[in-house]
Amino acid sequence: MKLTAFVTLAAAVLAFTEASPIQFFEPKHGHAVPLDRNPNYVHNTKAQIAKMNQRYNNHASRKGAAASSGRVPLVNVKHDLEYYGSVSVGTPAQTIKLDFDTGSSDIWFPSSTCTTAACKKHSSFNAANSSTYQKDGRKWTISYGDKSSASGTLGSDIVSVGNIAVRQTIGLATSESAQFGSSPEDGLFGLGFNTIESVHGVKTFMDNAIAAGLLSQPVISVFLPSFRLNGGTGGEYLFGAIDSTKYTGELTYVPVTRLGYWQVAMDDVTFAGESLGVDASQGIVDTGTTLVMLSDAAAKSVHDKISGAVFTPATETDSAFWSVPCSLTSSTDNVGIKMGGQIFNIPVADLAYEDLGDGSGNCYSGVQGGQDGLWILGDVFIKNNYCVFEQSAKPRIGMAPLKY
Repeated sequence: MKLTAFVTLAAAVLAFTEASPIQFFEPKHGHAVPLDRNPNYVHNTKAQIAKMNQRYNNHASRKGAAASSGRVPLVNVKHDLEYYGSVSVGTPAQTIKLDFDTGSSDIWFPSSTCTTAACKKHSSFNAANSSTYQKDGRKWTISYGDKSSASGTLGSDIVSVGNIAVRQTIGLATSESAQFGSSPEDGLFGLGFNTIESVHGVKTFMDNAIAAGLLSQPVISVFLPSFRLNGGTGGEYLFGAIDSTKYTGELTYVPVTRLGYWQVAMDDVTFAGESLGVDASQGIVDTGTTLVMLSDAAAKSVHDKISGAVFTPATETDSAFWSVPCSLTSSTDNVGIKMGGQIFNIPVADLAYEDLGDGSGNCYSGVQGGQDGLWILGDVFIKNNYCVFEQSAKPRIGMAPLKY
């Protein structure tokens, strides 16, 4: 099950210190989190569609420490459902598997004191075994689109990702709903802005790493690998640098329009290079979402171009969804999202996402509707486009086609 936080945008604006112009580095100068595949996990696209349509409303660190390069293995859950990795917490380090998510900001995972069945199926953090743990005591709670939830208390400890180590406020779950029992990861590592932290005033990992001077540049560069294109191997989160070997051409930068999620203006949708004439929208580039979610009108315009596409209306138990012929995996056409004057493509082959399993020969589409006013570009988009999330004085996202 994919962890997807149900959060709303805050109106407060996060202030940033002035950052120097972006420089480009080879991966050895940054702090990379490589990705591997998990061949055993089975995903549920219908549940993902329902969850995504509820996730977003339609509208003292170790300062001065020298951070060396480092890689922490991550897992690409079968067929690009999600990507998660191992994070070290505490002293001595305890390893926790977390889903890196630009669509939320909290870092949380089970406490060893949690006794619910879901907690017992995951690795947990034992605060008593860490010499650097500090109590906080504030309560926190978080809810998700599938009615799952978790709650507990806040604490702080040393959190290390790719050898970047900071003192970080963490949520320790003392209760988890049963749905989390099927999750392959233990918790969530939010990479959004601090305006959407569940508890007001908590700083994010990136806030703390930037303030401590641990990053060469205030960026997280994301390469999510495609199972279809390279077997789903070799991806990474690269903290503090940009790997120009991962993409073709130049990065196009699009300014963040509202701090909270990584929200930008999305100007148009194209098919085979031709504009579909849909209304422009705000949207989010979200590593914590599997699919691409557009407005109902935009999703219909895309699927009207695909022979054999079928729209299934909502029922009392299931969200509406689009399906397409599974044979689209051989298509050479593209769906494009126009941002910053540039079209970023999603191969139509990636729209044949998961077989319906009803003998129809159709698959759930990788592009769905239901997001009027706030589109979501999830992993179906990101596994085709290198994304650089720049948390500078004027936050922006840089994007370019991936090089496989």
